[in-house]
Amino acid sequence: MPKPQIVDVIIPVLNEQNAVGMVIDEIPKERVRHIIVVDNGSTDDTIEVAKERGAVVLEESARGYGSACLKAMSYIANEINPKPDAVVFLDGDHSDYPEYMHALLEPIRVGNADLVIGSRALGKKETGSMTPQQVFGNWLATYLLKVFYKVQYTDLGPFRAVRYQSLLAMDMQDKTYGWTVEMQLKAAKLKMQIAEVPVNYRNRIGVSKISGTIKGTLLAGFKIIRTIFRYL
Repeated sequence: MPKPQIVDVIIPVLNEQNAVGMVIDEIPKERVRHIIVVDNGSTDDTIEVAKERGAVVLEESARGYGSACLKAMSYIANEINPKPDAVVFLDGDHSDYPEYMHALLEPIRVGNADLVIGSRALGKKETGSMTPQQVFGNWLATYLLKVFYKVQYTDLGPFRAVRYQSLLAMDMQDKTYGWTVEMQLKAAKLKMQIAEVPVNYRNRIGVSKISGTIKGTLLAGFKIIRTIFRYL
């Protein structure tokens, strides 16, 4: 009988008190060992809600999506044994559907993938769940990845699963908006096995810290494009 897959989930959050509890509740617990919520400086009750749901809660004062993810990775590396077989990254705003976690993990479990992206472009999106600038930004970034890294992606979706040893090999560095694209281009550079699975996407709870403002959208777009060219 195959050994059960050990999975840890990382959820970066910032002021998601109305959403993070729902996200944690919907995660399929039978396949998950630890749910690690990394708070990036919330001023609401996000931490309390996550703790009430039984999550491991870490605090990272340095702002940035990548900073929060790196905090969780450091915790796994230094505080948890045995190490997981796979790590799932999931947003805390309830825009993703955690029940798709099975589909993301299966290619890793059977040895067909090192990195699996949950593609919103291949799934069904609620009206208004992605702004026109997000859709265009995803198209541009994936086009540039195809041109310069010879890899075909349809999305930079944050909902993703990665083999733990492959994640370590990527030597992730970005601390802000370039985290997702850095992971995807490094997987290509390292000639890892890559897969995409369709995932549905819904309107988030609350206002996005990135696409919800012009400044956030511009900064994210600039950082993503800069990251693509930085690693050429």
